[in-house]
This record gives sequence, structure tokens and C-alpha cells, in this order.
Amino acid sequence: MLPMATPAPIRTAALLAAGLLLLTACGTGGSTGAADGKKTEGFPLTLKNCGRTVTVKAPPQQAVSVDQGSTEILLSLGLADRLAASATWTDPVMKGLEKANAGVERISENRPSSEKVLDKEPDFLSASFASTLAKGGVAPREQFEKLGVPTYISPADCTGKDNTGGGDGARTAPLTMDSVYTEVRELAQVFGVPERGEKLVDKLRARVDKATAGVEASDASLLYWFSDSKAPYLAGCCGAPGVITGELGAKNVFDDTHDEWPQIGWETVADRNPDVLVIGDLTRTTQTAESAEKKIEFLESNPVTKTMDAVKNRRYVLLSGQAMNPTIRTVEGLERVAAGLRDFGLAG
Repeated sequence: MLPMATPAPIRTAALLAAGLLLLTACGTGGSTGAADGKKTEGFPLTLKNCGRTVTVKAPPQQAVSVDQGSTEILLSLGLADRLAASATWTDPVMKGLEKANAGVERISENRPSSEKVLDKEPDFLSASFASTLAKGGVAPREQFEKLGVPTYISPADCTGKDNTGGGDGARTAPLTMDSVYTEVRELAQVFGVPERGEKLVDKLRARVDKATAGVEASDASLLYWFSDSKAPYLAGCCGAPGVITGELGAKNVFDDTHDEWPQIGWETVADRNPDVLVIGDLTRTTQTAESAEKKIEFLESNPVTKTMDAVKNRRYVLLSGQAMNPTIRTVEGLERVAAGLRDFGLAG
């Protein structure tokens, strides 16, 4: 689910002024691949990313990550010292990364203005969602690329996904963890630490194997609720919740829609009567019922939802927003849903 924020206007004059400062600051040694003027092996590096060709002249030293998922990958790769800033957060930082994250300036809880980003004089910009680096987001990718700032978007948000129809897009093919692993590997490559990327992918794969070992939940039906009580955002078939559901052999009650996060009425939800409700526990406040506490309060008081089997039996699994997005924390979501199904007696 894309973090909701009020788009910041793009002021061309400010962009150009900041860009001139950026190019001046990065001019020394930038083309050789290192601050001391020595060429770094493997650079310039060229990648195909979400329909664009991205060239990185040297391993970034002053990167800005404008989505939480991307930030947590970079922190997990041990790159906090090369992050100038982060932005757009829905949850507390992933456990184990608190110390590293504390040393990185957070320039905005939501999407920052392009001026705030350029004030950090970035030499690389990463995001989890195509909409973050588009019109209505921070700024279109080409705005930064014209100023000499390479940009990167998570492959999970563009591989087998159509983002042209508005909303959160629709999946033309089911997401797999391979897209997340690709992002880890490519970001590690961009920063000149490919071995760290392979190590992180190996750890994630091991956690997936452990979480799914011996689990058989074909009789269990799930519903994933990200946010909003008035017009709830619920998971369609094929995003990160689809990865979790598929790995466990369970069923998503809305697997008949390819929209990433369709808004569906509660009468329809009650009619499908899922066995388990997987509930997003967000710390942001841009929608109604963001926290799990508020969501459960709504479910147990609303005349339509309180009659559902999952509500009457309090079969709830609480996940961070990031665990419901296609990030390294999708593995965290898989682990928690698997544990919940076991606790409810719904997994072999």
C-alpha cells in the first residue's frame, strides 16, 4: 500500500538552483568513481530499472531514500553511513536497525518536497514505489536525472505491474520474492558491496524456508486490511499478501481482483467471511483506523463486521504496514501469519 501524503509542488527554479549546487559539489572525483580520484572497479555501472536505463558513475556516498522499504534494505546492507537522509515512513524501523537508523536524518514522515531532497545534495535517490518519483510525488525521475542524480525504484513495483490506471496499480502477474531479492542485489551492486547483498538474500531465503516448513493451510481463508475504515484498502490477489498466502497454501478471499489494494465495502467483506483477518498496524495518521487497535475497535463495534467469524473468534494477525508491502519485511509478514495460523489451529 502506498503511503498517503499531500503532494509537494515542484518549483523549477528551486530545482535548478539546487541542482547547480549539487553538480558543483559532486564534480570532483565523481566521474572517476571515488573521492580520491581512483576508479572503482565495476563503475560506471548501468542497470535497467522500471523501464529506464540508470547509470551510476561511482558508489553513492550521499544517497537519499524516499520510502521506508528502500531505506530498510540499505540499512540492512550496512550502508547507514552513506545515507544522507530518508523519508516516507508508515512504521517504526525494523528491529535490529534502530541504532543505524538513528544516525540518518529523516527529512519527512511523508513524501518530502523535491527541494528538501536536493538540499541534501544527493548522488543517488532510491524509492519503493513508482508513484513516489512521479508527478504528484516527490518529483518525476527525469527531474533528478537532468540534474545528474541517478534514481532507482523497487522492481517489485513495476515487474508484472501496471501503474497507469491510478490508485495503487494492478498486478498483471503475481509478485514473487525474486523481485525483492533482485532489489537487494541491485542496491548492493550500486553501492559496491555485492557480497552483502548475497548474504542478505541468503538470510531471507532461510527465514522463508523455516516459516513455511511443515505448514499446510489450504482450508484457511484470509483477508488483509491495510488502512481506512470508511473505504478500506484490502489486498488483491497478487501483491505482497499474495506471496504470504501462496507460500502458506492458504486462500485470499479477494484473490479474484488483480488490483493491488482495492477499496471494497464491508458488506462484501462480511459476505466472504474470512477465517482470519490480517490487520495492518500503522503508526501514521493520514487515514482513518490506521493502528491495529483502532481497526479492531471498528470491527467489533460495526454492525456489519462484528458478525464475521474471524471477529467473533478474535482471529487477528497484526502486521506492520511494511510487512504488507513488497519489501524485505514481507518475510516478517510470512512468519507472523504462519505463526497465527498455527495458533488458531488452521495450519498443519
